[in-house]
Amino acid sequence: MGNSVLRVSDLGKTFHAGGMFKAIGKDKQAVADVSFNLNTGETLAIVGESGSGKSTTARLVMRLLSVSSGHVFWNDDDVTALSARALRPLRGHIQMVFQDPFASLNPRMKIWQSVAEGLRVHQPELSRSARRERVAETLALCGLDESGMDRYPHQFSGGQRQRIGIARALVVEPKVLVLDEPVSALDVSVQAQILNLLKDIQTRKGLAYLFISHDLSVVRHIADQISVMFAGRVVEQGKATDVFASPQHPYTQALLQARPIDHPSERSDVGIKLAAEEGVAESGCAFLPRCPYAQSDCVDFDNRLREQAYACLHPLNLP
Repeated sequence: MGNSVLRVSDLGKTFHAGGMFKAIGKDKQAVADVSFNLNTGETLAIVGESGSGKSTTARLVMRLLSVSSGHVFWNDDDVTALSARALRPLRGHIQMVFQDPFASLNPRMKIWQSVAEGLRVHQPELSRSARRERVAETLALCGLDESGMDRYPHQFSGGQRQRIGIARALVVEPKVLVLDEPVSALDVSVQAQILNLLKDIQTRKGLAYLFISHDLSVVRHIADQISVMFAGRVVEQGKATDVFASPQHPYTQALLQARPIDHPSERSDVGIKLAAEEGVAESGCAFLPRCPYAQSDCVDFDNRLREQAYACLHPLNLP
């Protein structure tokens, strides 16, 4: 592990009424009070159900969305309020791999051209032949032969396209990769190949990963740290081994209960239903409508993490 390469402090995002939120007639707070630190060589996984705010957090970290509150630091640079022009020379520090490898590639561009786009922006002094050489080296790192450089995205399988997406992110030699559900669109066997590739690249390059996922089975194999999000807030965070061995927040335990298991005998029922229609409380503990352990004081809870890194007044599994 090394120095901090990505840090967010009290990060928040509110989408104001209008546009897609015009029908509900009020502002929507998508992310609130999210803080974490990511060091060189580490993988931090942000997990949660659809609508939990994990992908919005990733886009805030990338500065693809403007930040409503809090701060984002790339290395020691506070990029929270920088303009697109000021951000451009810094973007080589952090790159993103998207969920759908086909949609993220321009179908009219050859593979080498797509991968080389970052070089054209961040290293314009490179000649065409130098860019092709760098692309070939990066594709090889990702397990692809340079013979496919002049082919188009539709000529590759889903797993190969995701390798191309990873190569495109790596070619500018970033310090951080933001991986937004990078294997969810792939077959299980291909998922394992991509995860092993990412771990190998991390070891060789010393990269830091911010890994966004809803699949705890995937997260278990790659994460050093975990932040569990619910209703736009982190409800539990810590070392991956600790969170899996002894989850404290009822929502975390429910997520672990819902993951695929080898045999039904291993399933433990904590009595928590995760149906979306059960909703989110607008005041007090956000998890209140779903929690079977709720007590009267939960109505006034502020939803912030305790010192032990869980947002719950009545945590589970504590002595």
